[in-house]
Amino acid sequence: MLTCGIVGLPMVGKTTLFNLVTNSGLETSNYLTGKTEINVAMAEVPDARIDFLINLYKPKKNAYAQIQFSDVPGLVRGASEGKGVGNRFLDGIRNADLLVHVVRAFKDKGVPHVDGDIDPMRDIETVNLELLLADMDLVEKRIRRINEGKKIKKEQLAELEVLRKCLSALENEVTMHKAELSEAERELLVNYSFLTDKPMILVVNINEEQLRGGGYPGQEKVRACAAEKDIILLEVSGLIEMEISELPEDDRREFMEDLGLRQSGIDRLARAAYDTLGLMSFFTVGEDEVKAWTIPVGLNAKSAAGKIHSDLERGFIRAEVVAFDDLHGLGSMNKVKEKGLARLEGKDYMVKDGDILNIRFNV
Repeated sequence: MLTCGIVGLPMVGKTTLFNLVTNSGLETSNYLTGKTEINVAMAEVPDARIDFLINLYKPKKNAYAQIQFSDVPGLVRGASEGKGVGNRFLDGIRNADLLVHVVRAFKDKGVPHVDGDIDPMRDIETVNLELLLADMDLVEKRIRRINEGKKIKKEQLAELEVLRKCLSALENEVTMHKAELSEAERELLVNYSFLTDKPMILVVNINEEQLRGGGYPGQEKVRACAAEKDIILLEVSGLIEMEISELPEDDRREFMEDLGLRQSGIDRLARAAYDTLGLMSFFTVGEDEVKAWTIPVGLNAKSAAGKIHSDLERGFIRAEVVAFDDLHGLGSMNKVKEKGLARLEGKDYMVKDGDILNIRFNV
């Protein structure tokens, strides 16, 4: 299961984004109401290919690829000194595969900014520092635990040496992703789930004027920062996305065209999360069910079969493979087969994004 943790300062639109992507409908003013729980819900990954397959097969049920999102209470500057409720919840997303960092770029008198004014780059640096400090706290606690033990084991000595290198890097504001560690040293840290080692998507929450091309404070710096760190940057209007989500389908398309949007920001977020982690989908189809299966890029047919059921991997014989584009172009599986475009592949076949698989097996 792909999991994403949403982080950011209070009152920047994290819960609004969470509600939109998961259809949750939660209270968005957690900071003002004092709510401190982590919100968790599932989101579907939009995929026009699944839409086509559902329309073609009209199955009894269908399943899009899914992502689990966790919305952490707002972080604040100075959490390392005991301030800020949200920061204490960061351990709750240590197992997340990806972080989504939401930054606010619009002014609103009714929604005060915790630091008084709008400065996206300052806010980015504030949250990044808190993530770094949370990792530093994790390392310091582990070092202390090892040193306070009755006897330090041989393997703990090696771990201790690597942890001290990590602490030195973090104290110099070097993230764990950038820390100079060998492959063997990183292997010793495989169970730590450092926040600053996770891939990240940056979402800048803007208003309608900014969405229509008006720009926002510090836009060039934010874009340069994302490019330098090789982070996907999405500029999304939470308010507009709310309005879009409440419209009928036909009105929705017209509204998006008026705004110059080919795809909603929420759809782009779900897809970006999927792509950032090097994932793709293959499909199984039929009158009973059309389903997208999530696999890493570069998985072979036998292992992909195991994602459906362990029996299919254990008794794998062949995979009947049809490319989605061929089915889409010809309009029916019969025509695909008439053209000789359905093929049998062995266990070492590398599944491609959009492949439609029918597994032949015997157990």
